[in-house]
Amino acid sequence: MRISNFRHSDPIVPAALLIGLLALPALLLNLGMAPLTDDEGIRALVALEMEHSGNYLVPTLFGEFYYNKPPLYNWLLAAFFQFTGDNSEFTARITTVLALLLFVYLIYLSVWQGLRKAAEENDWPAGWAWLPALAFLTCGRVLFWDSMLALIDTTFSLVIYSLFMWLYYTGRRRGWFFAGAYALTAIGFLLKGLPAIVFLGLSMAVWLTWQKQWKKAFSAAHLLGSLFFIVPMAAYYLAYSQYNGLGRVFSTLINESAKRTAVQYGIGDTVLHFFSFPFEFFFHFLPWTFLAVYLLRKNAWQFILRNDFIFWNALVLGINILPYWLSVQVYPRYLLMLVPALYTVLFYLHFQSRGQRIHQLVNGTFGVLCLLAIGVGLAPLFWEPLKAIPHFYLKTALLTAELAVLGILGWRVQKARLFYFVAIMLLVRLGYDLFLIPERNRVMCATLMREETLAAAKMTEDLSRNLGKKPLYALEYSLGLQPATGYYFARETKQPVSVKFEDFDTTALYIINPMTYPPNTYDTLATFKVRWDCRDLVLGRINNNFLHWHRRNEAQQKQSK
Repeated sequence: MRISNFRHSDPIVPAALLIGLLALPALLLNLGMAPLTDDEGIRALVALEMEHSGNYLVPTLFGEFYYNKPPLYNWLLAAFFQFTGDNSEFTARITTVLALLLFVYLIYLSVWQGLRKAAEENDWPAGWAWLPALAFLTCGRVLFWDSMLALIDTTFSLVIYSLFMWLYYTGRRRGWFFAGAYALTAIGFLLKGLPAIVFLGLSMAVWLTWQKQWKKAFSAAHLLGSLFFIVPMAAYYLAYSQYNGLGRVFSTLINESAKRTAVQYGIGDTVLHFFSFPFEFFFHFLPWTFLAVYLLRKNAWQFILRNDFIFWNALVLGINILPYWLSVQVYPRYLLMLVPALYTVLFYLHFQSRGQRIHQLVNGTFGVLCLLAIGVGLAPLFWEPLKAIPHFYLKTALLTAELAVLGILGWRVQKARLFYFVAIMLLVRLGYDLFLIPERNRVMCATLMREETLAAAKMTEDLSRNLGKKPLYALEYSLGLQPATGYYFARETKQPVSVKFEDFDTTALYIINPMTYPPNTYDTLATFKVRWDCRDLVLGRINNNFLHWHRRNEAQQKQSK
């Protein structure tokens, strides 16, 4: 936060300094401690396989073509792996943290530019433009979940929010309106596929309708601007087609976008989701969604209509949330690009309501939350397993004392209360990093999976040195979809795991599911856990018994058909 925006006498300055000091430690501490999740494993494994093969055009997973997502996020991960010389969990996740910090700064710049005149006219308090941005950083879903995962969604949401702001800030000018919009859509498409086109179509249609500029949709500028999407897409998929056909690529991308709709889940589930969705949205983006109480005011819509920037944020939120409102299976991370628009509207209403009873009620609520947060520091005392953490009592005492200081300041310094609450949220995240991440890491099966997989991979490396380098295969469907396991094997052995269905080599190493094959058909070298059901797989070699068994099994299957 730029302190130069504030006078040194402003009560916000100490809170702003605390936020600046807490943000990076809160986001980075123990970031790489937990093993990768399944979706994280997919992103990291695809990036590693690109590195190993040297082919960055065609994503693969376990050596097979991977169609579900375009390659841009994998390129980013691979670039970070190569730049740092490290392909650990921390490096995979730091991409998300950097995208999040850039996102926060972009929200601030957009709000500052869009509402500067309104702030001057109404004499809003110092630092007001930071609050929607900091609220996004410290909402529950982002702070305690999405900021800690190596997933596409934060980066994709940054690009789509940039698209929203680009349309607003360039829509009334001649020049690069269409070109910039289509260029950002191309980036979004290469990150996540068809949703980028949906966001562009809905947002541009709303903008042109609102501004009564439909003629622009049929202009030469629109046609030329669309080339900023068409040319990069054509160039990439033309290059891709040299290695693999395009039919399944596009059919899979379409299916990925359509599979969560009423077509798959039916009308009943869709209706249930329609009514529950607003409450789920409110819940996931607490505590700042408490500000939604301002939307219940009779004159709330009049305030929104009064300011073009606020009305635009309301429009892009309203039109772009509809596909998710009507889709049954929606994860909160799919909505991250819409949350800043909501917070921008809510904080605008908050500032416009100064001096009124509802404003005092909201401020009082956050004051109470500041005081209640003090109890969070004492919570570890009531969870017995946490006491095994090194320096437990010292950490608990420091966390409680710091929360007490911030809580009291937040209660007493009303003009800076919301900023102190942001600092409190960051401090709570630090407590989460210090206590809950190590404890979860200790008890969850994924940690055992990582330890045993790395040990098995080390054995693979040792055998390769002693007996000559041999490829590592997953025997038919033995591994299933366990991308985190594949990632740890690929990271340790410097070679990807590929799936083998034929031409079996009895000298090669295999990952074998012991529940699928008779025990006399393979020789066990090691066992290791996988995430799903915490079951065991075997690292071993198949033998001649397997070849006979497999031929006999295939013959029986053909006869049964």
